[in-house]
Amino acid sequence: MDFFTFAISLISIIGGFITLWMFILYQRREKKVKLSTDTEYDIRELSAMAKSLSNRIDTLESILDSEVPDWREQHERQE
Repeated sequence: MDFFTFAISLISIIGGFITLWMFILYQRREKKVKLSTDTEYDIRELSAMAKSLSNRIDTLESILDSEVPDWREQHERQE
């Protein structure tokens, strides 16, 4: 029974150190990731542009679907 008590104590101590170590590493990474205001603005602006372009592509595809119903198959055959 003493061996099991020792093993459980050892495992809980090691588990505590591993948990503490992971928490410290996570805190360091979180501090490194902080972006400047300009970078955050650029990311938001690029995201908005990507959404706008995605909407344009969706609109163009819907127009093509209504005007030329089999345009996708024709495009796939060309590749």
